[in-house]
Amino acid sequence: MRPLLHALALASAIALPAHAQMYKCTHGEKVTYSEAPCARGAQTLMAPPDPPASRPEAAELARLQQQSAQLEAARHAREAREDHADALHDQRAARRREHCTQLQLARKWAEDDVRRASHRTIDTARIAARRAAERHAAACK
Repeated sequence: MRPLLHALALASAIALPAHAQMYKCTHGEKVTYSEAPCARGAQTLMAPPDPPASRPEAAELARLQQQSAQLEAARHAREAREDHADALHDQRAARRREHCTQLQLARKWAEDDVRRASHRTIDTARIAARRAAERHAAACK
């Protein structure tokens, strides 16, 4: 990654104008920099920066481009794996919500059966309702 940053910095340095003069203007406490001479206050002509030592070799540029392509391919592969993992997580969460909804409905029906049960079947209906509530609590809480 670092060689790529160096290449980008070198490319941006090459793009700078080579003959532009810079002026440092001082007016009281305020300091400004400009390409034009100062209108008022003290001015200092600043020397242009040294040009880059040399342009990168074609082989170096090709190596950097290849490295950039490899990094991009690795990033795309990582993003694809993460997207796949997210999709699996979402599917599992949807199945769990559906299962909990079914258990909650079974619990509701068992409670309805308790309310409608006759004197002889009330104990069996209460046991079924309690078990349905326990199944729901164990799976969904």
